[in-house]
Amino acid sequence: MATNVYACLIGEWVNLSDDPDCKMGNNYASPQIWWEESAKIWSPFTREKPDTMYQLDHLHIRYQGKDYRISPIYLQIVEG
Repeated sequence: MATNVYACLIGEWVNLSDDPDCKMGNNYASPQIWWEESAKIWSPFTREKPDTMYQLDHLHIRYQGKDYRISPIYLQIVEG
């Protein structure tokens, strides 16, 4: 069963799994490995400063040569 990781990047849903050079998270894993190895996102236990976007949960993605920092709500996993 194939797993595809989709993300909404700048208003467009793309299949991250289609880019062989795509990397996700702090370990720079491929989308499939990132998903299989617990799908870690950056999420602080406590926030250093309230009311700032720097402290919100997010995920780093390198897709087609560009770097993105997105909220995890803009991810979808499709299996099958």
